[in-house]
Amino acid sequence: MGRGRKRGVNPGIPSHIEQAALPRGLYWGENRWFLVEPHPDTGRPRKRTVAYGNAVLSELHAIVEASRSSEPIGTLGYVCRKFRESTEYRELSQGTRDDYDHHANIACEYKLRDGALLSAMPVDRMSVPGIQRLIEAIAKGREASPGQTEIVGRPSTANHVLRFLRRLFNWGIRMGYCSKNPAQGVRQAKEKADAKMPERQPFVLVLAFAKERAALPLHSKGSCPPYMPAVMILAYNARLRGMEVTELTDAHALKRGVLCNRLKGSRDNVTRWNEDMRWAWRWLREYRAKRQEAHKRPVPLRPDLRPLLVTQTGTPLARSTLKTAWQRLITAAIEAGTITKAERFALHGLKHRGITDTRGGRAVKQDAAGHVSPQMTDLYDHEVMEVDPPTAAEDEESAFSDALETW
Repeated sequence: MGRGRKRGVNPGIPSHIEQAALPRGLYWGENRWFLVEPHPDTGRPRKRTVAYGNAVLSELHAIVEASRSSEPIGTLGYVCRKFRESTEYRELSQGTRDDYDHHANIACEYKLRDGALLSAMPVDRMSVPGIQRLIEAIAKGREASPGQTEIVGRPSTANHVLRFLRRLFNWGIRMGYCSKNPAQGVRQAKEKADAKMPERQPFVLVLAFAKERAALPLHSKGSCPPYMPAVMILAYNARLRGMEVTELTDAHALKRGVLCNRLKGSRDNVTRWNEDMRWAWRWLREYRAKRQEAHKRPVPLRPDLRPLLVTQTGTPLARSTLKTAWQRLITAAIEAGTITKAERFALHGLKHRGITDTRGGRAVKQDAAGHVSPQMTDLYDHEVMEVDPPTAAEDEESAFSDALETW
């Protein structure tokens, strides 16, 4: 369902196929195109040949679309696909759709004990205990088996999956695609209270480390994406999530500041320019111009169609790409001794740091963050307020003094 990781270039694919336009879920190997599907009897994944090297791109798209339409009615994969085709889905913001696609993919690709994918199971056969085990498995992760990569448990990811499934099944009931909501009544995973907000010193050290590594030639040993220092500055100063940074376009640059379109129900606002933000915005625009010119990319006339963040090939930077780049940067900083493992922080922690460092009372910080409720600001503001002791009347003060002297 989700976009997943960007498909790498496969030199074995026939040259007449544009690899970037290949449909998701289609694979090339042993001079054939194949899909990975559950076996109709055992449910275990198997490769099914659907075409050979002489197939054209349009035929491949038609094949994949036909295979999706043949999904058994009522399965999780079928309900997810129908939801994506609905008007309710299309009315959502692009960021919310991407978020739903990502977490739908996590749920659909979860392997059951018999090796079958959860996407092939009918929703009406699912139960609260089964969904609870799914959430627990995502939250805890699993240790690496021989030849496999370790899956790190993420309680926040598990809860995102749970919230998506609740909405999906409620929609499926209304539309007649399922008769119950097995995610209703499932307990959320307990998330750590630590928001992985960096202390000021580790933040400054990682920013300097990112600038140093960004200056290295692309793809050289130890290098990091050139845009990373600018991303850190914008995320901190404008108090933005990583996904909100990737959504920035030329239309968000106003004379008075950066228009921040906030997700997750927060209010949009404008963060006034400072020197750091001006530098970051100017650098990203210059970098974009160089990369688009180098790869002969057309430049849209409308400002809202010109994304601020681009890859080295001049294409819009995906949220998943930014996440991967950040994990590599923070891991490299730990390996280089710039920060310790205990000082590791998340990209989202820069929003916490920015809100905490905002000068003013709680109401000022709430407006700066675009939060709808003070309770949400309480989760992001980690500043310990300094307050004055109580002031008593003069006669009471003298009585207190006498009592202390006597004591």
